[in-house]
Amino acid sequence: MRRSLRQARHRTSEVQNLLREATPEADTIKPSAPPEQSNPRKRSALATRTRNDASNSDGDDYQASDQELSKKKRKVASRSKSTSKNGNLQLFQQLLDIDREVSDFPPCQLPQRVHNVDYHRPLLLDSREGRAELLRWFDSVSCQRSMPWRKAWIDPRTQENASDPALLRQKLERRAYEVWISEIMLQQTRVAVVIDYWNRWFQKWPTIHELAGAKPDDVLAAWRGLGYYSRATRIHEAAKIVCGDPVMKGLLPSAVDELVAKVPGVGRYTAGAVSAIVFGEAAPMVDGNVLRVLSRQLGLLGNVKSNKAVIDLLWAAADSLVNVVAKDSDEEATSGSVDEQTSDRPGRWGQALMELGSTLCTPKPDCEACPISSSCRAYSEGLQLASTKGLAPKAMPNVPAPDIEDSCNFCESFEDAQDGGDEDGGALPISKKANPTSKAKPRAKRQATLSAFFNETGEHTHSTKSIPTEITPAGLATIVDHARKFPIKVVKKAVKEQETLVCAIRRSDGRYLIHRRPQKGLLAGLWEFPSLIVTEDSERTATAYKQVAKLFASETLDPTLELKSSLHPKLKFVNKLGSVPWLFSHLKLTMHVFLFECQCSDDEFNILPSINDRWSSSVEEESMGTGMRKCWELVRQANGD
Repeated sequence: MRRSLRQARHRTSEVQNLLREATPEADTIKPSAPPEQSNPRKRSALATRTRNDASNSDGDDYQASDQELSKKKRKVASRSKSTSKNGNLQLFQQLLDIDREVSDFPPCQLPQRVHNVDYHRPLLLDSREGRAELLRWFDSVSCQRSMPWRKAWIDPRTQENASDPALLRQKLERRAYEVWISEIMLQQTRVAVVIDYWNRWFQKWPTIHELAGAKPDDVLAAWRGLGYYSRATRIHEAAKIVCGDPVMKGLLPSAVDELVAKVPGVGRYTAGAVSAIVFGEAAPMVDGNVLRVLSRQLGLLGNVKSNKAVIDLLWAAADSLVNVVAKDSDEEATSGSVDEQTSDRPGRWGQALMELGSTLCTPKPDCEACPISSSCRAYSEGLQLASTKGLAPKAMPNVPAPDIEDSCNFCESFEDAQDGGDEDGGALPISKKANPTSKAKPRAKRQATLSAFFNETGEHTHSTKSIPTEITPAGLATIVDHARKFPIKVVKKAVKEQETLVCAIRRSDGRYLIHRRPQKGLLAGLWEFPSLIVTEDSERTATAYKQVAKLFASETLDPTLELKSSLHPKLKFVNKLGSVPWLFSHLKLTMHVFLFECQCSDDEFNILPSINDRWSSSVEEESMGTGMRKCWELVRQANGD
């Protein structure tokens, strides 16, 4: 039986009043940070049954203007966006044309960094030796981290595979499944953590067909601890689709567009990984690590998280690079038309870029060990800077300043980049520390001044006596510090804070009441103890929390109870067990855990009001989030288990 909207609103009003009327002498529960002031236009409902609004509780208020004017603005905006997109595509094609004759561009002048778009043509695009060097480096380190999903490419041209199409299909089906699962698991998760999860996953479901036949709760339980649980649900649904499709029959498609269109939860990065690593297709693989590597290689000082033009340019560069790598031939290449053959090179190349970004070209890079520093624009600029300080040998001259109308409009102001926060949690500049209460104000993108275009030289006056013959340690530090500025560091949003009341209700037979979360949103589809969000404008006192928890637990068993009535006659409050802090990527959650006993016969309350509630005799085996499991540990300790 579901509550009506009127009942829900009535309950919300009463609970909020109860919290506000709590006695001031009561013990106050102090949050770790003062709550934000509530917006009268955006009031979250305290009576929300679970935390399903945690990830999308803030909406944008919008008032429509004149209808005709709005339509006209939309048409203009759409036309402008289309024109800009087409213009960028043409620019990318011209910039990244493999057959184009290019001239060498020395590092641009610091700190103005005035340059044209041609400066961002990847030097690796015109350096076959540089590409080969990166592949040689990857081959030498690819096994160091013992990733079980890294395996030799399945060459369809070998005699064994070519003579047995059924065996080849079986191998590709398994390999595509392995790479797909590994790439999804690696999103937002460290390699060292994923290895154990990946091994356990394939012990449980060695083939995609076995995964398709698994129970949803078993899949969620196997994913427990990796976070972003909707990914596990999408993987399971996708496996059923792939196995049930009359064409795929368990084998993931080889084409990127087809993978994105047919397999839920697969975007262009994961599709590129499967296509390149498994099937040897020339498909770009661009994750966060690769965006950082390419930003430095191209000398592109932009926001790789939200600036679409910058992201599109980096993807276009990645696409051009993997295509030229696919056409590279070596001594081990097979005979025939190389252009028409798939090979292991695209997969090795994509993994090499990711490995480089994960191990060397990190937020604080190890430029000295980088195998492709000679083609890195950020490194060259840093070397030029070190040279002007007398910390490195004299570098090549600066790039001539282009005409104003030809200057690059993808890069941000270099001064803004220096003011940005540090991606890996480093210290802010001293000027920022001096006034910790000051709030950073967003600044508009700066244009280069006219003086920057007419400077005759970027060289600083320095005594020739102190010019070293090789890069000094201080010079290397200067290079690294400069490379760290690429890409633009984005100031992270403040993490929202939230509190919930968690009610563990135990029956006389030892079973506990659990609730399934919605299939979308935070912790989608997982089980939890019944939980109630505390609104931001509520007075946070221990007395009020206790009383509201009693009423909420009573209402969970019987929604028909009047809100201000006493505790459910068969429900006994045991104690508050403690509080569990838990941090999500966007939410800092504090869960206050209360224990109740339901004193009833074995057949009483077997049918619960909500279809998402049930009694569990083995909470330990339920698919719960890690934070809720910590709440369960408090309950177990209280029971002496």
